[in-house]
Amino acid sequence: MKNFWHWVKNETGRTLYFDGCIAQDSWFDDDITPKKFKAELNSATGDITVWLNSPGGDIFAASQIYTMLKEYEGKVIVKIDGIAASAASVIAMAGDEIIMSPVAMLMIHNPAAAIFGEVADLQNAICMLNEVKESIINAYEQRTGLSRSQISAMMDAETWFSAQKAVELGFADKILYASQEKDAAEGFLFDRFTVTNAFLRKLRPRKGEIPETLEKPTGTPYQELWARLKLLK
Repeated sequence: MKNFWHWVKNETGRTLYFDGCIAQDSWFDDDITPKKFKAELNSATGDITVWLNSPGGDIFAASQIYTMLKEYEGKVIVKIDGIAASAASVIAMAGDEIIMSPVAMLMIHNPAAAIFGEVADLQNAICMLNEVKESIINAYEQRTGLSRSQISAMMDAETWFSAQKAVELGFADKILYASQEKDAAEGFLFDRFTVTNAFLRKLRPRKGEIPETLEKPTGTPYQELWARLKLLK
């Protein structure tokens, strides 16, 4: 398989690059790939710099890489030069220091999976995804100090952070090239519903074709549906 990471040795130490999807080809249920990454990580000592530009990928691979980097004896400096989204944002949290380019973005959201099967399979999948979400929250909570409920709400909304907002909320420590003498620019964050609504408001749809705004989905609460089903028995 083609590695989704690569190392570069230089005079100041070692640099690890993640550029693209995390474990696009293989990792989970693969005995070779995780061992290979760990062996390369521990093949030398000293501080390392991790350059991260990834839309995400396999959360199980990201979780294992996160732990390997946290266990590494040298200092780990993570630099986000483009995007650290989804599973890649979990890897970013392993840094002893996290630095973002002023034009970089960070995104967190709920884990997802393709599910096939009967009702029991779907129920098990829901339980699994909930547990995966809790494990991801652990990494964000440890780094930021935000409450689990705050982080969970951000994941539900698929939240995107500018570099300034990431620093403000504790997802990063500082911004590349920023002068300490200058006041930091105001950060921003947004979710997919806000973006979709803003985009649709720019359109001029014909009457009855496309709604002007797209509201968050609503429906009957699970508890109420379950109570109704019991009444039918």
